[in-house]
Amino acid sequence: MSRPVSSSVALCVAAAGIGSYAAMDTAMKGLSLASGAYSAVLWRSIAGVAMLAPIHLMRGGRWPGRPALALHVARGAIAGASVILFFWGLVRVPMAQGVALTFLAPLIALFLAGAMLGERIRRAAVGGSLIASLGVLAIAAGQVQARASEQAVLGSVAILIASFLYAGSLILLRRQAQIADPLEVALFTSIVLGMLLLAGAPWFAEVPAAGQVPMIVLTGVLGSASAVALAWAYRHAEAQVLAPVEYTAFAWAALFGWLAFGERVSPYTVAGAVLIIGGCLVAVRRPAIPPTELAA
Repeated sequence: MSRPVSSSVALCVAAAGIGSYAAMDTAMKGLSLASGAYSAVLWRSIAGVAMLAPIHLMRGGRWPGRPALALHVARGAIAGASVILFFWGLVRVPMAQGVALTFLAPLIALFLAGAMLGERIRRAAVGGSLIASLGVLAIAAGQVQARASEQAVLGSVAILIASFLYAGSLILLRRQAQIADPLEVALFTSIVLGMLLLAGAPWFAEVPAAGQVPMIVLTGVLGSASAVALAWAYRHAEAQVLAPVEYTAFAWAALFGWLAFGERVSPYTVAGAVLIIGGCLVAVRRPAIPPTELAA
């Protein structure tokens, strides 16, 4: 039997996965600006399959059974729709603003975990999410002066829809992680997404330029590393414990958006990030054991 893993370790692994995903978001925004979100997601998925499939086979991996395959297909389809909508919207709004809008997803996932997975919703998890929500409000206050063009509004709406779909994919990820290896989860998510996108490739995809290939490979590496880390974390901790760590994506997005695209990081951003991180710490706090129980 494998050794138990503490929630804190799973949380750290999930946070690393979120950081890797934020770096991939930065590269994907650049690719989406150059050739469109559809093409960027398609080629990233193909790169992910090309990297993960050989490793899966060398480790003795096999074709999944019917229950696991059904989950892979379901999550791949939901996550795929979410990813395309997210990157379509991200090219129309600043990275920090786009990521802030996705913070509805962990809040939705928190309560979906109770309804669909039977997890008990602890007060600490709810309280942590509420504190993190204050961080989102602080971020929103800092974005009041952002441009309100038609494209920006459409981008925001697309990201909001993506956040609802992503919440559902988080719940399916928890189920996947219980019956499949993290590498298998990451591989088949890319396979399903890639196959779905290939169906429309003749009409919507663009062949990448030679100069884009290194960036596509980078997105495949970062996306695969993130998927494996998150699948491993969700295998060892409840969804309600890990959901709030999604909020740390804002701090990463603010940093990478500033470095890559010169997007300004305001004091509201700093205040929001502090509240978000504080909410995550509160959410994973375990209740104190009463002295009577210790004596027993």
